[in-house]
Amino acid sequence: MAGKSKGAHKDKQLSAAFVRSVTEPGTYIDGNGLMLKVDKSGAKRWVQRLMVSGARVDMGLGPVSLVSLADARAKALDNRRVARSGGDPRPEKVAVAPSFTEAMEKVLARKEAEFSNAKHRLQWRSTLETYALPIIGRMKLSDIEPSDILRVLSQEVDGEGGSLWQARTETATRLRRRIEAVLSWATVAGHRSGDNPARWKGNLDHMLPAPSKISETIHHPALKLSDAQRWWRQLTRREGMAALALSFLALTWARSGEVRAMEWDEVDLDKAMWVVPARKMKMGREHRVPLPSQAVDLLKKVPREGDSPLVFPAPRGGLLSDMSLSACMRRMHEFSVENDLGGYFDPRSGRPAVPHGLRSTARDWAAEHGFERDLAEIALAHDVGEVTERAYRRTDMLERRRAMLAEWANFLTAAQIADRVVRIRRAR
Repeated sequence: MAGKSKGAHKDKQLSAAFVRSVTEPGTYIDGNGLMLKVDKSGAKRWVQRLMVSGARVDMGLGPVSLVSLADARAKALDNRRVARSGGDPRPEKVAVAPSFTEAMEKVLARKEAEFSNAKHRLQWRSTLETYALPIIGRMKLSDIEPSDILRVLSQEVDGEGGSLWQARTETATRLRRRIEAVLSWATVAGHRSGDNPARWKGNLDHMLPAPSKISETIHHPALKLSDAQRWWRQLTRREGMAALALSFLALTWARSGEVRAMEWDEVDLDKAMWVVPARKMKMGREHRVPLPSQAVDLLKKVPREGDSPLVFPAPRGGLLSDMSLSACMRRMHEFSVENDLGGYFDPRSGRPAVPHGLRSTARDWAAEHGFERDLAEIALAHDVGEVTERAYRRTDMLERRRAMLAEWANFLTAAQIADRVVRIRRAR
């Protein structure tokens, strides 16, 4: 009977029936270095261990669903003969393995059925596109090592004074798991061999502090309320889709992900309404956003990009990255500092303000102008009150929120309007 890899084993001890029926995770030895690996998920794949030019090599021979026991044995025997004659039996596909980006697309296509909703699919793609692809996206799968994964997880986060692993631990943890899944697929598909460089236990846990030991930064640097009008005036002078998305975010108190994933069929310009589907909301509930006139005017000026359903697509298509909005805000801050205009700093932490912090700025404004707490919290799409209280609430205070957001938009744009009046008078 075949079993887990322990001690010596005779050649060809596996049977086709055993390969079909085995479900217990483990490594099962055949012959010529051939092993059947059964993952905890139930996936089965062939791996061959050989000595090539004095170095031990683990070669992926493909999944059981595509490679039979007989075929795996034939491949293993051929590979062993090549290795013993001094050659390298590794197939050319290892040397010309697809890039991480190409592998990610294949994994996402296969995982479509696993996602419970579109929000999860967007999150999966967004974290990889934002943090992983700029660093390892073009790398061949066979070249990626633990040090490369460490570079991804240790990258500096704009405006948050630390690495991704330290400043956004939850996001970084999910990112690591998603990278591990892509590289696991690559191994099973035969595009790389050896250990998974994104594995935590016995690998990255020796180089990074455990997530449970890190106090994650939860307060995003916010724009000082007294700087809001100056910041808005500078923002409206910038061009590009990121600047438009950032402007819309500021006017509506929305989250970055909600704005970046916003689609035209969610918007009714005649009714000045944006309805965010539940699948895209953090709380998993539909959220109605009344649009101030400034937001409606902005949307009317946004250029339509071909057949894209997205309101604010990236320049090359697809979802605009979170980093695009952050970079826009960072450049505004740097310009303000370089020109002795004061910059845009959080009044408490002293760190440069970031897009998500604009929600805190709006919340401070609401408090300063006498708007009740529940009204502001609902506008931010936060849970309000106890579970029982929420169950009996039948209104989302839409029209009252519309009036509040209209006042907020007028506050933001007041300095811009004043500038326009002065320019017109000067022209006359």
